Amino acid sequence: MFKLSFKSALLWLAAALVIALAYNKMGWPGVALAVTVLVFWLLINTTRMLQTLKRAADRPKGFVASAVMLNARLKPGLSLLQVIAMTQSLGEEVSKEPEVWRWTDEGHASVVCRFARGKLAEYTLHRPEPAADLADAGKS
Repeated sequence: MFKLSFKSALLWLAAALVIALAYNKMGWPGVALAVTVLVFWLLINTTRMLQTLKRAADRPKGFVASAVMLNARLKPGLSLLQVIAMTQSLGEEVSKEPEVWRWTDEGHASVVCRFARGKLAEYTLHRPEPAADLADAGKS
């Protein structure tokens, strides 16, 4: 079943309050103005999300230029959309529950991110073993 978070409930309450205040101050024209502003705000956010996903769709799934640099830029509380915007790539889904995504660079270093309720809860940088790199270099 659909569960409304506190933040979402607060946003809906604020929207209703803005509409009520607009009606109180300006009548129905105020309601029309308030609804227009709210719809415009929703369209701006939807456009931002779609542009981020469009840019990410053009890149290989789960790829990032540098896992180390991504690890340095991450901080708990970022949304999945913000992380996708940073990496400019859709992550490789590791698991659905808990929600875990991975981004890997050319050197096989990867960052694994765990999200809780759509926000980054924790992240880990995984680097390949140096001995494996030396063994691969010797075979060439």
